[in-house]
Amino acid sequence: MAYLGNAPARSFISFERQVFTIVNSQTAYALSHSVTNENDIRLVVNNVVQEPGSGKAYTATGTALTLSAALTNGTDEMYCVFLGRATATSAPGAGSIGTVQLADNATTLAKMASGTDGNIISYDTSGNPVAVATGSAGQFLKSAGAGAVPSFATIPAGGANTPAFYAQSASNQGWADDATAKIVFGTEVYDTNNTFADSKFTPGVAGTYKIYCGIQVGTATTAYGAVAHCRLQLYKNGSSFIRADYDSRGSSQGNGFVSFTLNGNWSVVADDNDYYEIYVYADVESSTPVAYALGGGVNFGAFKLIT
Repeated sequence: MAYLGNAPARSFISFERQVFTIVNSQTAYALSHSVTNENDIRLVVNNVVQEPGSGKAYTATGTALTLSAALTNGTDEMYCVFLGRATATSAPGAGSIGTVQLADNATTLAKMASGTDGNIISYDTSGNPVAVATGSAGQFLKSAGAGAVPSFATIPAGGANTPAFYAQSASNQGWADDATAKIVFGTEVYDTNNTFADSKFTPGVAGTYKIYCGIQVGTATTAYGAVAHCRLQLYKNGSSFIRADYDSRGSSQGNGFVSFTLNGNWSVVADDNDYYEIYVYADVESSTPVAYALGGGVNFGAFKLIT
């Protein structure tokens, strides 16, 4: 009848048997399986079990079986039964190890192939691991975007914020009412490349520049005289380029003074032969306009942007 109950935890197999071909005058034979010693096999000669051990009928180690006396072919018969087998270590077949067999975090640096100091492991366009060639001292790792291997590159030169200058006016400046006049800046605070002269900024180097200016405008009678309309202008190569306006016309009372600043986002792209100047137009009430120098109220400056 069929077996009833839980399936046994162990299964049993038959002991393996090896029959030898006798060779006259030969005492050494090869076993089909490696053994630890002669006690792992039962050797039978002419249907008689032999005693194992040194000085006895036979000894065995690995796959080598050694008899104490030679047998005769055609007369004697010999076989053995493997009672146990030595545990042997064998290398797994090529490509037989997968991610399932590897434990997480099991691969150590010692198990990785040797490389060149400074190399970085990345992936090529096919998704395969690749070593990024070592760069030079001071370089940085530059991404080439998706689908491309990064590479080491030299850091671009940062440049400097020069040419740069800053100038002021040491004295007040007046001009005709309802007219435009060029402002004179007679005091240079600094001028890194000698690019400012005669109240004119000539960069001499192509690039993008931040240009700023502040003018405080009043009247000939007082710095706080009423100013109806004032326009601060940046001239480029002799023509109006950027301007800022103040207008109080139509108001019941005029403004005492006005101070314009060209800064914020005012940056210009200059060629090597461009030049820049400051002009002011003003319309005042019952007087003439004046740019007042007190407290640095008349100033002009610029510097090159690092791009």
